[in-house]
Amino acid sequence: METKRKSLPMVKDDCNFEGYDASFLMSETAKIRKIITKRGTLEILIPLCCTAEPVRYKQFRQALNGISSKTLAIRLKELEKSGVLDRLSYNEIPPRVEYKLTSKEQELVESMIDLLQWMRKWSKTR
Repeated sequence: METKRKSLPMVKDDCNFEGYDASFLMSETAKIRKIITKRGTLEILIPLCCTAEPVRYKQFRQALNGISSKTLAIRLKELEKSGVLDRLSYNEIPPRVEYKLTSKEQELVESMIDLLQWMRKWSKTR
């Protein structure tokens, strides 16, 4: 007996994801979610989104209440490893370390802004 797969209902006929494999998109979404939903990650990204200048570790410590130094250090390393942040280390005393967004993160920030605008638009109607 042959079973027919049901297609996902589309709200509009002009879906931008037409032709994409849904399981692939869900896998990619899981990767993004893994990066940005860990405790403290968005709090790290927001100061970087608000300036074109690099942000020093000390500035993060001052701005992030409720996030331990250990958690901050772990998240910064994870974001650097995933290609979201560039770490700039200077051979100075005292040591100076700065972080800035990569071009990869700039694109993510633009997408997050669109998502926030969408949330703001539709949260007013409820």
